[in-house]
Amino acid sequence: MSASAAVRLLHAHTRGQWPALESLPTFASGLLLARAIDQGFLAGRPFTGLGWLAALAVLHAAGALGTRQIYPWLAATVEPMRDSLVTGVVTAALHRMTGHGTMGPASDAAGAGVSQVTEQAEAVRALTGTALRTLRQLLSAGVAALLGLVLLSPPLALVVGSSVALALSVFAAFLRLQVRRYRAVIREAERIGEAAAVVVQGVRDVVACAAEDRAARTVTEVADAQARALRSFARSRLVRLPVIALGVHVPLLALLALAPYLTGRHGMTAGQVAGGIAYVVTGLQPAIVILVDAGGTLLLSLAVILGRLAEVCDVPGEPPSARTDAPSSAVIEAAHVTFAYSPHAAPVLADVSLLVPEGAHLAVVGPSGTGKSTLANLLAGLARPRRGRVTLGGADIGDLDPARVRAAVALVPQESYVFAATLRKNLTYLNPGATDAEIDAAAGAMGLAETVERLGGYDAEVPPGGGTLSQGERQLVTLTRAHLSTAPVVILDEATCHLDPAAEARAERALTGRGRTLIVIAHRISSAERAGQVLLLDGSTHLVGTHDALLTRSPLYAELVGHWHT
Repeated sequence: MSASAAVRLLHAHTRGQWPALESLPTFASGLLLARAIDQGFLAGRPFTGLGWLAALAVLHAAGALGTRQIYPWLAATVEPMRDSLVTGVVTAALHRMTGHGTMGPASDAAGAGVSQVTEQAEAVRALTGTALRTLRQLLSAGVAALLGLVLLSPPLALVVGSSVALALSVFAAFLRLQVRRYRAVIREAERIGEAAAVVVQGVRDVVACAAEDRAARTVTEVADAQARALRSFARSRLVRLPVIALGVHVPLLALLALAPYLTGRHGMTAGQVAGGIAYVVTGLQPAIVILVDAGGTLLLSLAVILGRLAEVCDVPGEPPSARTDAPSSAVIEAAHVTFAYSPHAAPVLADVSLLVPEGAHLAVVGPSGTGKSTLANLLAGLARPRRGRVTLGGADIGDLDPARVRAAVALVPQESYVFAATLRKNLTYLNPGATDAEIDAAAGAMGLAETVERLGGYDAEVPPGGGTLSQGERQLVTLTRAHLSTAPVVILDEATCHLDPAAEARAERALTGRGRTLIVIAHRISSAERAGQVLLLDGSTHLVGTHDALLTRSPLYAELVGHWHT
């Protein structure tokens, strides 16, 4: 990632201004000190010298006011930065997950995005605050000192400036090497997180295969690689020694050694020499030290981390021809679908094939952990299979416009999402143009009318999380929201688990009554009895048939039915 990308990302998340008042003391220090010595103390007028020094003190007080002005701006600039970066990284990670699936390299990118959200975005926020203060000090001290030195004595400015230019050249020559080595440190740190995540996700497989030692070696190898990268970066930091020597020590020693020669042969005054030394000590020395210390660590860290975040946020757009605008129908088909949560984990779903025609009513049943919710995510386009394909209207669901998929398939999860707004906005979230008559019809069909009356109508404010709404009422809100949507396919992932059997049956009848496709991850056997087709998942196998057919064909289904009835 180029430095320009990091700069663009930083600019996109910061706004600012640079008060110049605090640079006045450094700029005038050498000039006023020279006048205090030449026109005051050496001229036998101590009060004049003290007057010049008093003027310098006044400027320092004004500079303190300038410094005070910088902190409100820093707070307003830096504090919102973390939220802004998190938004960018999460958006990019979700784009990769929805656009490329949740497996393989895409999921690795999403996992890296999570790490960058929690660590690198926070690091950027902290580093930016320090960097902006550091850059301000560097500019106000170093640049002001050089400008003041030019006004004080151009020959002195030439001597000091040549040495400083040489120091900056040495620093710039080694900067690219430091960037490469620190970038290696960041990447190795990310590899540690990725390696550890794989081991943790597959810990049962690790234990089952007695591969604990191998897993430990895998994590140890990447940790050792980061340690080597850190040592390599630390060695590159030794460049600070010659840079400080050339930028500070050599000019200072040159002024001290050449003072008799400059005053005796070049007509310089003692005040000018003292002023030049003051510029080196109070202006250039802090600037050079800040440059090599902060520039070699803080600014370098900021540049590299911003580069990594810029890589994450840089989601390449797909060409228009790569995505179908909208599905041609609501027919959903899964063809030989296999899904696993990591490359080395056992598949949650294995070679599942399923055809759901338009207007069909399908119930998905099976023991816990057999992949029912995973299948719901695959059919809704929220996950991508490792093998096989899921199509909507004959087109691969991953090739469709995600917005059109969301409009065609409404997934209602078990956890009801009720947000802080009016009840009307909660109900019409998927169909903002719904009329009061349509809302009344949906609420009546779902059995929500009593709740609406209790709350005081559709314009009643609902607090975050639903407030006094019960779990069942929250599920009725989300079910009514799905009923009001124009999506031809509705998937209920145990979205009626907090309703009684009668309310569950009413909700399913209401959703199928409009001719739309309904796929239910069944919570009760009654859902399977009402469905036209039933999909039984059993980890390694799956069966599709009617309720009565599966009762005779599958001992597992018969056992589940008996358990549910009991």
